[in-house]
Amino acid sequence: MAAAAAAGGVPGLEAQRREVEAAEQRGLRAGERWYLLENHWYQQWKEYVESGDQNSSSFPGHINNSELFEDLESFRLKERLVESEEYVLVPEDVWNKLVSWYGLEHDQPPIERKVVELPSTQKVEVYPVELYLCQHDDLDSPVTAQFSRVDTIDAVLQEARRQFEVPPEDETRLWVKNSDGSCERLRNIHMTVLDACLSTGQVVIMETRNKDGTWPSSRPHVMRNSVEDEELYRGQPGVCGLTNLGNTCFMNSAFQCLSNVPPLTEYFLNNHYLGELNFSNPLGMKGEIAEAYADLVKQAWSGHHRAIVPRMFKTKVGHFASQFLGYQQHDAQELLSFLLDGLHEDLNRVKRKEYVELRDAAGRPDEEVAEEAWRNHKRRNDSVIVDIFHGLFKSTLVCPACGKVSVTFDPFCYLSVPLPVSQERAMELFFVYMDPSRKPQQHRVVVPKAGKVLDLCLALAKHTGVPAEQMMVADVFSHRFYKLYQADEALSCILDRDDIFVYEVAGGLAEPGGALVLPVYLRERAPPRDGDPGYGVVLFGHPLLVSVPRAQLSWDALYGLLLERLSRYVRRPESGSEEEEEEESEEEDLYGPQANGLSEGEEEEGAPDEGPASQAEEGSSGGSGGPPTPSPPQATLPPTANRPKRKCRRRRPLFTVRPVNANGTSERPALPGEGFALHAQPYIAIDWDSDMKKRYYDEEEAEGYVKHECLGHVQRRQPVKLRECVELFTTVETLEEENPWYCPACKRHQLATKKLDLWALPEVLIIHLKRFSYTRLAREKLDALVEFPLRDLDFSDFIIKPRADVAAAPHKYDLIAVSNHYGSLRDGHYTTFARNKDSGHWFYFDDSSVSPVGEAQIESKAAYVLFYQRQDRIRPPGTAPCPRPPDAGGGCCSDSMEVD
Repeated sequence: MAAAAAAGGVPGLEAQRREVEAAEQRGLRAGERWYLLENHWYQQWKEYVESGDQNSSSFPGHINNSELFEDLESFRLKERLVESEEYVLVPEDVWNKLVSWYGLEHDQPPIERKVVELPSTQKVEVYPVELYLCQHDDLDSPVTAQFSRVDTIDAVLQEARRQFEVPPEDETRLWVKNSDGSCERLRNIHMTVLDACLSTGQVVIMETRNKDGTWPSSRPHVMRNSVEDEELYRGQPGVCGLTNLGNTCFMNSAFQCLSNVPPLTEYFLNNHYLGELNFSNPLGMKGEIAEAYADLVKQAWSGHHRAIVPRMFKTKVGHFASQFLGYQQHDAQELLSFLLDGLHEDLNRVKRKEYVELRDAAGRPDEEVAEEAWRNHKRRNDSVIVDIFHGLFKSTLVCPACGKVSVTFDPFCYLSVPLPVSQERAMELFFVYMDPSRKPQQHRVVVPKAGKVLDLCLALAKHTGVPAEQMMVADVFSHRFYKLYQADEALSCILDRDDIFVYEVAGGLAEPGGALVLPVYLRERAPPRDGDPGYGVVLFGHPLLVSVPRAQLSWDALYGLLLERLSRYVRRPESGSEEEEEEESEEEDLYGPQANGLSEGEEEEGAPDEGPASQAEEGSSGGSGGPPTPSPPQATLPPTANRPKRKCRRRRPLFTVRPVNANGTSERPALPGEGFALHAQPYIAIDWDSDMKKRYYDEEEAEGYVKHECLGHVQRRQPVKLRECVELFTTVETLEEENPWYCPACKRHQLATKKLDLWALPEVLIIHLKRFSYTRLAREKLDALVEFPLRDLDFSDFIIKPRADVAAAPHKYDLIAVSNHYGSLRDGHYTTFARNKDSGHWFYFDDSSVSPVGEAQIESKAAYVLFYQRQDRIRPPGTAPCPRPPDAGGGCCSDSMEVD
């Protein structure tokens, strides 16, 4: 054998030794192939070449690695072999030379291994990771495959697809089965086997997406026959509703709008997103939002569903944006903003964002500054969202002090345009006259939005003829005064839903010597129980503001005054009725405990009529104990110690009068000799027994009111054109005090003027109509009709970028979707109009319900967010979509900004 080797042109033994030693000394390099060589054979070869005798008995013969295999059928490498004892490693060129010089034992395969780069070291991977691959629907038939630790999960996926002969059009994903029996998604296909912590013996399951867009693992609760039923159903792709999970109409509307943006949906349906998922972006959601959105799109566009349940999508949104947790109503535009940003970061092609220093324009041409701004933006932000939705506007700030001009160019994802807002508002209210015979009047007055309560009174004075200074404004809620407004308070404190009553009064607490204005509540009392005097007290009717002359600040005088004020709907007992009774009594000391003003019109035997003060004195003994009231100075009488007893004819009181707290729910105890406490606003309650209220209180008359003629004049608002909103967006404005600009020239914050201009527009333009205006206390919805075109929305007049050839940059857009909002923000409802990209027909999406709709129905007061697509990018129905390879850096939309 040695002679044959020599005859075959094999180098001399010394030459062999030098070639092998030189190759072995160069070290390991990642990616190289090295080979296992049985150590006994290798040591015999070394002895042979060192002998220098080609005819030596130590000739090793054919390379024989049989001792390294478990058997000679599978040629599976033995476990736990020890390097330098049982085998040696040689580089590929040494192996090839040794095989060419000595040959390889018949049918033995070479044992090839790769050099892998592990953390802080390089080594030959003698034992690759051996995995068991199986399919989701057949876990009992695994196949074995070996992978290097530096192989990617995508390599595992491709091997599984090859082993199980999966068609190219089917989408698959991998799960790994853990030792505890649980399964975990292998989401990042760019991750290595080592980084994914896969080890020999683990089971990797390949799952294939269903024809209806769902994954088998996401529907374990669905019976097989129902799955088959849905897969048999065939409808128009994209015409699919979303179940309302509980106030999730805002989410459904936002999704339906985005789902009907053709380039974005085709990007997901063609699986281009799979190669662009960014799992390492600290600003992203580890690809989970993009995957959840993709799952929903694939289901909606499978054509196999009438409606789908977006539970997993909502869970992911709530996980990464806690403001959307739970089942409260939210703003669809706010969710849309989060979703666009989340998709962008999850699909950002920039894996490591570099620091970009912003430069001031410093007098440079706008074209140069804009190009630099867009280039810097793309260095950190490059995704399908940027390709489709991002535009560029110019921001100009001018310092009012030194005239410094600052110009910047900033990207935008949507335009939030204001609606022309009237500086006035209409307020409806009830006016209550002092004249008890006049019913309350309902009015509608027009006041300045930024006005004061005094402005409301001045406007009402023109309707009523009552001077504004004789009016008090109150918010009435649940039969009590929720708030009494001062004349200098802002009208913005009053919401449209508030019940506002304006009372005619004779004076105020701040007027010395004038009248005191008392808030008066009406209460109905049930009999006390277990000594609880507050048991069964119920407020009813409308409260009153009653002007009481300071000369009549006694409880009995107040009783008469209130009885007169209630005379329109409270009937007085007739003379001689059972309410009258006769009793014998002594004249009481006015400075002792007195009644609550419960008597009226007493007649004293032989006593002359002493006027109101005398009546007050005589009536003080009737009824039960109320606060003591000092007699006015002019009504002071001598002590009554020597006065005889008299017989009096009295009437049983219709009601009692008590001091209460501001809520009217509990009585305010009075100290002896206190009278009316003037250190705070006193509140009074008129308490009725149920029987007396039923007999003498006319509820129907008490609730009666008349409408002023002003309510017959309905102000018709003119519709707003979308163009007006865009013009307002580009109008010069002065910054608010809460948001000043720091002028680099003045070195101080200034209320600069600011102007926004459109420089470049994206392929799909989202226009958010700012229907909700915010104040410190309220959030008002503007329900004006905004007229917007379905076709040929032309932005040419708004683009300020100079162009040599205007025709080269089309700025005409067609409508493709509308998010609608009905009602108020707190309890409103969202729906969607959308144009199907395949059929070109319009549909109305109302949660799980979807129906065709005519173009004439799309424009309405409910329109909230508009989606327009540039005409040169619109694909006619029935034609193939524009190809967008996943590595094209924006594909057919890469030039949409045209900033060069």
